[in-house]
Amino acid sequence: MTKGIRRFFFIGLSHETLENYYRVNFQLVNELGYSLTELDYMMPWEREIYIAMLIASLEEKKQQREAQGH
Repeated sequence: MTKGIRRFFFIGLSHETLENYYRVNFQLVNELGYSLTELDYMMPWEREIYIAMLIASLEEKKQQREAQGH
């Protein structure tokens, strides 16, 4: 059973490159304060939710900078 679950998640994450995985981890740690251990234990769908939150947060910060004239 475990082998089938691993295969499912491997296929589900096959769209992400290793470089992107590390870049996103770096952003999640620095912008949202997660630890690498927390990220390692996330379910793939849970990780996608936090990535969406990260993107929204970065876009909001960008809009605030633009509104201030920077």
